[in-house]
Amino acid sequence: MKKLRSLLWRALLVAIGLVLLYQVWLFAHICWWVKFNPSTSAFMENRLAIMQDKNPNAELRYKWVPYENISNDLKRALIAAEDARFVDHEGFDWEGIQKAYEKNMKKGRIVAGGSTISQQLAKNLFLSTKRTPWRKLEEAAITVMLEAVMDKRRIFEIYLNVIEWGNGVFGAEAAARHYYSTGAANLTAEQAAMLAAMVPNPRYYDTHREARGLLLKTDFILSRMSDAEIP
Repeated sequence: MKKLRSLLWRALLVAIGLVLLYQVWLFAHICWWVKFNPSTSAFMENRLAIMQDKNPNAELRYKWVPYENISNDLKRALIAAEDARFVDHEGFDWEGIQKAYEKNMKKGRIVAGGSTISQQLAKNLFLSTKRTPWRKLEEAAITVMLEAVMDKRRIFEIYLNVIEWGNGVFGAEAAARHYYSTGAANLTAEQAAMLAAMVPNPRYYDTHREARGLLLKTDFILSRMSDAEIP
């Protein structure tokens, strides 16, 4: 019994050590990305693997562009749509989380989320698509790291460049060219609002661009863009 207990303690210490090493690995990547741009993300690699299962020659449409080369209208549209308090919170919008919880409880199912832009970026950069309690805890830890190391402008710049905007379409530049045959710098307010409205379900809207819900949400985002504060 004593030997078994000793083995269990050693296994526990090894597990804790591995978890800590993984956190250090995550933190090192985040520190590197303060100055250097990520070339891919966990979510991009996952989508590419799925696409290549069907077509081995499939490729992602993705091109990094600097923050200043992305339309301010798109920045305002995304903040209005996804995280109105982005410039003020420290990674978590507790009021938004509470409202989402109350809405979900009222409906009896998940119809709203309270994830901030920082949380979405944490998930896209590092985590799998599986929804588990462990993933939510890791997402929170990565969010804290992002907010501790990067300023809001850098967090938003990376977010704008790595989020999904269609089947194999990632980042503002690829999205602008895919949907409007223009660059991310040249997007109009209406185009920006439409792209922001697509974010929750981009692959569906890629093939349903006239969906009533998408058009209604686009108009709603347009009405809120003037109040959005960008970093």
